[in-house]
Amino acid sequence: MKKKILMVSPECAPFSKVGGLADMVSSISKQFAEDGCEVKIFTPLYSSIKRPDNMTKYMDNLSVHMGLGIEEFAAVWNAPLGKAEVYFLEFNRYYDRPGIYNFNSISYDDNGGRFAFMARAALEFCLATGWYPDVIHCHDWTAGLIPVYLNTTLRQSPLGRTATVFTIHNLQHQGVFDRGVLEYAGLPQSEFRSDSCESYGALNMMKGGLYNCTKITTVSPTYAKEIQTQEFGCGLDGLLRFRAGDLIGILNGVDTQEWNPATDKRIPANYSVKKMAGKAECKKALQEKVGLNVDDKVPLFGVVSRLFDQKGLDLLARIVQPLVDNMNIQLMILGNGETWLEDSFKNLTSANPGKVASFIGFNADLSHLVEAGSDFFLMPSRFEPCGLNQMYSMIYGTLPIVRRTGGLSDTVEQYVEGKGVGTGFVFDNATADALYNTIGWACSTWYDRPNDITKMRKNAMSADFTWSNSALQYDQVYDWAIASRSLGM
Repeated sequence: MKKKILMVSPECAPFSKVGGLADMVSSISKQFAEDGCEVKIFTPLYSSIKRPDNMTKYMDNLSVHMGLGIEEFAAVWNAPLGKAEVYFLEFNRYYDRPGIYNFNSISYDDNGGRFAFMARAALEFCLATGWYPDVIHCHDWTAGLIPVYLNTTLRQSPLGRTATVFTIHNLQHQGVFDRGVLEYAGLPQSEFRSDSCESYGALNMMKGGLYNCTKITTVSPTYAKEIQTQEFGCGLDGLLRFRAGDLIGILNGVDTQEWNPATDKRIPANYSVKKMAGKAECKKALQEKVGLNVDDKVPLFGVVSRLFDQKGLDLLARIVQPLVDNMNIQLMILGNGETWLEDSFKNLTSANPGKVASFIGFNADLSHLVEAGSDFFLMPSRFEPCGLNQMYSMIYGTLPIVRRTGGLSDTVEQYVEGKGVGTGFVFDNATADALYNTIGWACSTWYDRPNDITKMRKNAMSADFTWSNSALQYDQVYDWAIASRSLGM
């Protein structure tokens, strides 16, 4: 059956993006649309979005019924994304401001209302247009109230039998707000209970979605197991163990139209697993661009990341100086985040000219060049639900150095010394010493076993990270959810 699928997400690449959620929503939507499904994506029209020429106004006055007798009117715009369609919710009071969730790292204090409105508007859009999807795919806490609506106030509507699939992209962000947001959303106060939306006296949108959705997915098999433990469950591990029979981990794929060294227009030379010469040209170009010494014999370690403790970049900051002092390596960091980490990498760059480089901020072209021009890629994350950069790196023949957690465990195969087996270097403990020793291991392999590096690059570039495999698994989950919902579950 060719399904009608509605994606509800706060982000959708290339229009709006903070992290991997945006890439996943875009990629899986295009894949399902390519496979013949009718796919619509519903997302806010932020002021930061650069409107493409083919964006047109679809509706002038979408009526959105909130609680407290409030009726708001919003516009809806439309633009194609491959064979999928994106519908942008224009409501200036909530979305005409810098950023998506925050400004200058401070979250907007009305985020509860902003995304309760998005959830309700997505459902009102379906009702107003008479388009009733087979499944609504809800992404993270921002869409968490959709399953609650469908189990309560809209249960008797034409959407009442629609299945919901809720994807956890990062359990750490749960959408916890004052109880008044539930009233504003127009949901029954009876839902403010521990087996629905209430958590420690507050409204928890993630929890509401997880309790009320038909099926649950997350973005890697290992993360699906981890979040059922106290260490990684962020207070919801009990709920996730309770719903373990409805939970599955599906690895994110990679958009190979965007990330492919053989066709990438953002890098100075293209290459493939059979013709690798272009990678050396990319390394030289990266060194020249960021002020590193041009030297093809020195291993170059790259980072493209948000600079936060979750990503383990504080561990890296502690060891950069001893790494440079004791090993013949180069390091390039691209990202932004916590001020002290930004300052730390700036200072390390100033102290080590030609050996350490940094770009604080984000630049899409430079991110591609770092992936292509580096020899190794660092991802020492404390936890990583899926991770995409380690997959980008392998596609570009850049060997990842990762901690064994979440999607990093599922995608990077450990190197076996002397045999050329594996696709990267994996360590267990989230400590500066463990990271230092693993970088040392990679460095010694670079200098002492170059044939192993060549074999590992070929292994990495031969791995299949396309969306076709993941989409097949999601299609099975959709079938599972639709069947369950038809039985009243």
